[in-house]
Amino acid sequence: MLDKWDSSLKCLPPERLHEMAARLARPLVFTNGVFDILHAGHVRSLEAASAQGSSLVVALNTDRSARGLGKRGDRPYHTLEDRARVVGALACVSWVTWFDDPTPEALLTALRPDVYVKGGDYRVEDLPETPLVRSWGGRVSIGPYLPGHSSTQLIEHLRAPAP
Repeated sequence: MLDKWDSSLKCLPPERLHEMAARLARPLVFTNGVFDILHAGHVRSLEAASAQGSSLVVALNTDRSARGLGKRGDRPYHTLEDRARVVGALACVSWVTWFDDPTPEALLTALRPDVYVKGGDYRVEDLPETPLVRSWGGRVSIGPYLPGHSSTQLIEHLRAPAP
């Protein structure tokens, strides 16, 4: 269970982030998402986010929060703990945490990252977090999008009958 700080997984409960914030190398980059079925598009996006600073914190939607995003079916398929283990194993990720709200605004406020990055299928002006991040002088960035690489497309491909 992810209720304790597990440095071997690079996982940190949200309530402990304020303790870590001062020790994270700056510029600090923050991104978030479900990351249910990790694929090349996710990895490319996380690597690009990491390249924008010295530390990358990835916040995962909890299972309940992910279901509230309107994902099709019974997603997420993987538990929060499994998703955190996979994302935390990436060399470009400094720490993994999670949030149960519709947006990660509380985490953003606690960490005050220098850069907030979202995937290439978003637009800066449409993100509800943009005004918050800009309020302390942070920058909002849109990462690369790798066409043909989405969890939804992968799931549809796997479910399609064989030709």
